[in-house]
Amino acid sequence: MPTVDVVDLKKQKVGSVDLPEEVFGCKLHTALVHEAVVMQRACERQGTASTLRRGEVAGSGKKPWKQKHTGRARAGSIRSPVWRHGGSVFGPKPRDYSYSMPKKKYRAALQSALSAKLADGQLLIVSSLSLDQPKTKLLAQALTNFCAEAYALIVAGAGHAGLAQAAGNLPNVCVVGPEGLNVYDIVRAEVILILERELPRVKEVWS
Repeated sequence: MPTVDVVDLKKQKVGSVDLPEEVFGCKLHTALVHEAVVMQRACERQGTASTLRRGEVAGSGKKPWKQKHTGRARAGSIRSPVWRHGGSVFGPKPRDYSYSMPKKKYRAALQSALSAKLADGQLLIVSSLSLDQPKTKLLAQALTNFCAEAYALIVAGAGHAGLAQAAGNLPNVCVVGPEGLNVYDIVRAEVILILERELPRVKEVWS
């Protein structure tokens, strides 16, 4: 069972805590993490790209000129794909790119990603991250001891609505609850801050 230090806002040790082995002590499965990230990114695609086929572009259906004796190539429609302003042949149409992977595989990928971040020293347990007021400036000052310009992922539950509000204008800070943890945010985060009080819920959801 991994044992890590609990730090305060000044990054000073104030205690220690045992992390659940089944969530933070797993072996790294690179292929599984990659599969989860690709799936998650695909689900985020809008899929709104659209082109006009030859039956949808503007233009008459009349044959431009007679078939023979003009000295020109045969043509049957001004909406032909080989003509300028003609229709597209294999262009994209609106579609849904999302798909899903088995829940057990995704859970294993998330556990693997969390364990790797802990092993790399990029995961910290914070005793408290409460702000006097939900202001961006106060949160930015509180995070200076943990990360300067790095992308930070903060795991805070529903009782920290002010924290999420303060992070709204910080492009390098993301606040999620234990239920909202996902592989993509974990992988791209350069530092992960988990509030000590959220550890039981993280274990309950992802073990």
